[in-house]
Amino acid sequence: MSLSNSAENDLLLLLFNNTNWANLGDATGLRGATTAGSFYIALHTADPGETGNQTTSEIAYTNYARVAVARSSGGWTVSGTAPTQVANAASVSFPTCGASGGTATHFSIGRDSSGTGEIIVSGALTSSLAISNGITPSFAIGQLTATVD
Repeated sequence: MSLSNSAENDLLLLLFNNTNWANLGDATGLRGATTAGSFYIALHTADPGETGNQTTSEIAYTNYARVAVARSSGGWTVSGTAPTQVANAASVSFPTCGASGGTATHFSIGRDSSGTGEIIVSGALTSSLAISNGITPSFAIGQLTATVD
């Protein structure tokens, strides 16, 4: 079983843009949150997988912290069909690495700023990113992309 292309789009819009999903249940549909809040992007040294959480293989370089991105069209772009994808709508920069580094291979989008939070979606980086002293991991618009199909 799979979602239709239209349902995939509506689901991602609800989750990432806090857009109401019209006519689901009744005429008012499935409502977005009163306060949209943010999702948090984490970097990982391996695939956290479908059973992982935000701390699974999370990178731990000096000064590292997850980055908040608003649940809005200013934070996320939803596009395409088969698969439908979500991507960062603005550039994302992590804190500059201090003394100890690591290599990021994956990212996740989750609900918590720290601790063992739920991953909403995750994906592989286009290429591994070696992070060492003085490096500021940054991702251009559309570089962090996850799909639903």
